[in-house]
This record gives sequence, C-alpha cells and structure tokens, in this order.
Amino acid sequence: MCLPTASREAFFLGSPDNATLTGALDQMFRELQDVFRRLPPHLAETLIHELELAPRIFGCATGRSGFILRSFLMRLMHLGLTVYVVGETITPRLAPGDLLLVISGSGETPQPREVLRRANAAGARTLALTASPASTIAREAQVSLVIPGTTKLTQAGEPASAQCPGSLFEQAAFFFLECVIFILYQQRLGLSPTAVLSRHANLE
Repeated sequence: MCLPTASREAFFLGSPDNATLTGALDQMFRELQDVFRRLPPHLAETLIHELELAPRIFGCATGRSGFILRSFLMRLMHLGLTVYVVGETITPRLAPGDLLLVISGSGETPQPREVLRRANAAGARTLALTASPASTIAREAQVSLVIPGTTKLTQAGEPASAQCPGSLFEQAAFFFLECVIFILYQQRLGLSPTAVLSRHANLE
C-alpha cells in the first residue's frame, strides 16, 4: 500500500468492505467525482477547439502521464487526426501552427517543460494538462487546462486522496481525455465504427 499509517487506517476502518475490491473502487470513484465536480464546463471545448485548428498534433509526457498521452493520441489517430509522439525517431520537425500537448501533474517535469519552451520558440501552439496552475508549465503554455488531483509533489491545496501520490490526477486526466474522444466521435466528426476500425492497427 502507498498510504501512511493514519490514512491507511481511515481508509480501511470506514467500512468492513473497504479492504475489498468494491471498497477500493468506491473510494476511487468518490475521489474522481469530487475532481470532476470542480472542472469548468468549457474545459473539454477548449481542448477540442485547439485540436480542430491544428494541422498536426504532437504530444510529450513522461511516466504514467506518458502512457495516458499515448492512449489519447492513439485514439485521435483512429479518428483521422495527424499525431506524433515527441522523441520517436519518425517524429517530424515541429512547424508554426502545429499543436504541442504536454501532460504533467506537477507542471515541473523537466522533459515536457523544456519541450514546451522549444515549441513556443518554434511558433507552435502549446497546451498543457496539469494539476498545478502556478507551475512553470502552466505559466508558459499558451493554453493551460487544470485538472485538480494529487501530484508527486503532494503540494498544499491538492484534493485529499487515499491513493498513491499522482494517481488521482492521472485517472482524472485519462477520463477527461476519453470524454474529449467521445465528444469528437459522437458529435463532431460523425464517424462510424467501421471508419474508426479501418485505422486500427493490423500488425499486432
């Protein structure tokens, strides 16, 4: 477990079921609901607007945020958008007007922080998904979307969570990005399941 003793006791003693899978899920869902209640309604529309304007979309994130970003970019590719992961050998040169999306809960992760600075200098659009509105990445991104959650820095003002540091932000970021995909798929692009599956990998 990743909880200090006091938090661990509070988590497990609240109910006889808290030590079960159901209890863990209930706890996580409560925390996620608290996060999503705090999100402004325009947040998804802001990201969708940037995606629709961008001729190409580049993404940069590390650790668990990196896996979430790759999942999001994969779905954008399935929807027909042109996407790249920063650092891959086949990723082309960033051009003015392209969109760089970075994800960092703390907003201080060195690699996406430096990549964002370079993208700004190259004339690209930059958008950050973070839990830390006062962070370097949030300040330097042209568009900053804040998803409240715990980070590896466990800073003051973060929502309470019984989970490992960072998990609440990562889970909320994943669900938020899945909602964006849902809106694009169902409402904006009018794609059929066949069209999406036609872009699915067949070399697996």
